[in-house]
Amino acid sequence: MATTPTPASPQAPPKPTWDPRRPVPPFPWLRPTIRIRLTLLYGGMFLIAGIMLLSIIYLLAANALNVGSDLPFRILSGEVSSELCNLRSSPLPADDLNRALNECVNEQRQHALDDLLSRSLLALLGLAIIAFAFGYAMAGRVLSPLGRITRTARAVAGSDLSRRIELDGPDDELKELADTFDDMLERLQRAFTAQQRFVGNASHELRTPLAINRTLLEVHLSDPDAPVELQQLGKTLLATNERSEQLVEGLLLLARSDNQIVERGPVDLAEVAGQAIDQVHAEAEARHVVIRGDRRPAVVQGNGVLLERIALNLVQNAVRYNVPEDGWVEVTTEVQHGQAVLVVSNTGPVVPAYEIDNLFEPFRRLRTERTGSDKGVGLGLSIVRSVARAHGGLIYAQPREGGGLVMRVTLPI
Repeated sequence: MATTPTPASPQAPPKPTWDPRRPVPPFPWLRPTIRIRLTLLYGGMFLIAGIMLLSIIYLLAANALNVGSDLPFRILSGEVSSELCNLRSSPLPADDLNRALNECVNEQRQHALDDLLSRSLLALLGLAIIAFAFGYAMAGRVLSPLGRITRTARAVAGSDLSRRIELDGPDDELKELADTFDDMLERLQRAFTAQQRFVGNASHELRTPLAINRTLLEVHLSDPDAPVELQQLGKTLLATNERSEQLVEGLLLLARSDNQIVERGPVDLAEVAGQAIDQVHAEAEARHVVIRGDRRPAVVQGNGVLLERIALNLVQNAVRYNVPEDGWVEVTTEVQHGQAVLVVSNTGPVVPAYEIDNLFEPFRRLRTERTGSDKGVGLGLSIVRSVARAHGGLIYAQPREGGGLVMRVTLPI
């Protein structure tokens, strides 16, 4: 009787042969670490300063001893004469003369010590100034890699993940920190690129079936013999399809705006805001909303299409989320403190301050999350924030007294 062979049990996958950890040198204590370099630097500076100070004091002391060894008086034919001491020219008894000469010698010694102290203090002050200047220069040289790391981190914070430190020099703690930071940036860039590529590919793949659905629905709705129920259903499906298309376009724009803007050109925010107002004018009239505001020239370097999307989304939101009657939207542009500013304020419902941050999250609306709405797909403010960040700017939102919001976009000139 033949027996069927039993399948072999799956083997464990082979262990990776590459160890991501850094190799340990054979003599780690010989590594030129920052601690050893700073120890040698400041120890050497202290030794050099001590040698210089000792040499100066030695020279000053030798000079003082030479001056102090000279007699402060002269004997002239039985009389004692001195320019330093106050000695009488008349003959003195032996005891008085010895005491006067003693005081004269002590006075000269005190004068020499005072001169030595004043010169030593001047020498110490000069050495202190030189030491502080040299120490400041050396500290700047030692800490210069930290400044390079900080500048790169600031550039990365501005959405430029392509920047790298690439620190050269000795293999110390600062170079290890810079290399680790570069590795982290590489992984972050790969993750963000993969995420944006996935969103872009998925959005492109969804465009085709949505376009086909829209075409089929429009063809069926164009049939005059179609039943009323079918036409009503077709209109509902067409509106749903249009909403899905808006969602796909919003995802594409959001994925695109998360990248750093490479191609830039001069764009006037006043012109961009005017174009956005022209596109929303008909909707504003239908909702009985007045659009006003003073738009002054404010030219920035950026992408005109994306900047127009900022103004369009803000003005559309201001018109759609407004009061039923006597509503208004104010759009202003100007230059303040070296930055171009776009401000969109409107009347509308009262917005609690604690819900402001939620408005910038994708698919979030005021007091709702993913509920249906005919006012948009919930990506408008998310796109505005992403485009502003990609241009190196910021957007601030604050509740307006009496209801509504004040949106303030600042962009570098």
